[in-house]
Amino acid sequence: MDLLLVADPIASFKTYKDSSFAMLREAARRGHRLWACESRQLASRPGEGVTASCTRLHLSAEALASSAGATVDDWVEVDAPARRRLADFDAVLMRQDPPFDAEYFYATHLLGQAEREGAKVFNRPGSLREHSEKLAILEFPQFTAPTLVSRDLAELRAFHAEQGDVIFKPLDGMGGMGIFRVKADALNLGAILEQLTADGTRTIMAQRFLPAISEGDKRVLLIDGVALPFALARIPQGSEVRGNLAAGGKGVALPLTPAEKRVAEQLGPVLAARGLLLVGLDLIGGMLTEINVTSPTCFQEIMAQTGFDVAGRFIDALERQVDPTGAGAPR
Repeated sequence: MDLLLVADPIASFKTYKDSSFAMLREAARRGHRLWACESRQLASRPGEGVTASCTRLHLSAEALASSAGATVDDWVEVDAPARRRLADFDAVLMRQDPPFDAEYFYATHLLGQAEREGAKVFNRPGSLREHSEKLAILEFPQFTAPTLVSRDLAELRAFHAEQGDVIFKPLDGMGGMGIFRVKADALNLGAILEQLTADGTRTIMAQRFLPAISEGDKRVLLIDGVALPFALARIPQGSEVRGNLAAGGKGVALPLTPAEKRVAEQLGPVLAARGLLLVGLDLIGGMLTEINVTSPTCFQEIMAQTGFDVAGRFIDALERQVDPTGAGAPR
């Protein structure tokens, strides 16, 4: 299988934690041919369709032999860039990290055109556009805490007065960026709302604070609609309210709770049917807070702590999508 990874620069990968590296390592172990490009290298050319200036990846023996959580220096060699049609690859993985800005939006349109030309793209570009990672939870209110999406300052103030303890966050943040907790004393509420909404010109999200965050912001991975048996609890440290690993949270792999299983069983088939092969559900106390579809992570933390082969499960699913008969999958 020829596999193209559309991601951030390969040189920026951290082998001890990047889920994309875990995917590449497992695919290379199976004999698949690996390529990579950045979304800025996508183009549509007359007579060619959607192409990418991409590089062939050759993982080192040390990288192939490494285990989850290991740091590997000089893990890859790359060939000179070559321009190829996306439709000529067996699979294209869109793994660029947020933010979901205008350039990301345009990239999904190019990838959507590549689909029309015969490419198989995961996650499906149209579904990436339709599933804002913060706003996607609005489709499933039965699993969420009270939530308000608005840029109206008076409405946001009223929501805080009603709920008493509220998390405010931007819709385009990642890694815990821009998250504020305002308790019942409403300390600095006005300044926080003015900053986040840019004086009422930018829409934000407000959610009732969930005390269960002390037990972790759980990342539940869905692969082809089926949840892994373990979640990664990102547990806030010290006085921090954010559990995100990027904000200093501690990652602890734990078996799914009955509540987490219920949410995953309800959402899994729905999201898989939309072409979302890999999804990261974020839950606090069994309540859904985000649906991550751009580049869900936590493969390596779960693998290292539990021995569960997350990357193997993912490449199994990818191979089935590319060739449902299983005839062409190398081992």
